[in-house]
Amino acid sequence: MNMASKVDNGVNVQALLDAREALSQAPEAARFTWRAASTWMSGTHTRANVKGFDGLGAAQQHKTEFSFDVDHPEVFASEDNGATPVEFVLVGLAGCLTAGIASVAQNRAIQLRSVKAIVEGSMDLAGILGIDPDVRNGFDDVKVTFEIDADATREEIEALVAQSQKRSAVFDIITNPTNVAVMVK
Repeated sequence: MNMASKVDNGVNVQALLDAREALSQAPEAARFTWRAASTWMSGTHTRANVKGFDGLGAAQQHKTEFSFDVDHPEVFASEDNGATPVEFVLVGLAGCLTAGIASVAQNRAIQLRSVKAIVEGSMDLAGILGIDPDVRNGFDDVKVTFEIDADATREEIEALVAQSQKRSAVFDIITNPTNVAVMVK
C-alpha cells in the first residue's frame, strides 16, 4: 500500500491522472466551454445560473443547476440581494486555489486537516463611477492568505500552494489578459 492511499483529502487523484493521460491521447477532448447565464431581476440585482458546459467532445451538465444572486450593497444605493460581481471573482480564485491544494496534497500524500483562504481585492471606485478616467475599473491588487493545517512542513505547505497557483485556471484568468467579446443579439 502506498502512502497516498493512506491520505484522504477527498480527491480521487488516480481518476485525475487517468483523465490527464486520456486527454493527452485525445487533446481535442480537452477543449471545454464553460457557461453562465444571467437574468436581470430589478435595480442592480441579477440572478445567474450555471448548468451546462461543453467538454470531452460533447455537451455536459452539472448534476444540478446552480443559482447565484448578484447585486451591490446598500452603500451603493442598491438592495444588497447578493454578493458583488467582484466578490464572485474572489470566490472563484479562493475555490480554485483551494481545490488545487487539496488535489496536490492528495497526490503528494500530505494529509490536510484544514485549509482556509482569505482573499482580498482592493480597488478605487473613482474609475467605475466616472470620477477619474485614469483610474482603473478593476482591482489594484489581490492578496490571498492561506491558513493550512496539515501533516507537512512549512516548506511542503508552501510548495502545495505554489503548485496550486501554477495550475489554477482562475489565477491565470486574473493575472493574464483574456480576449473578451461583448455582443448584443
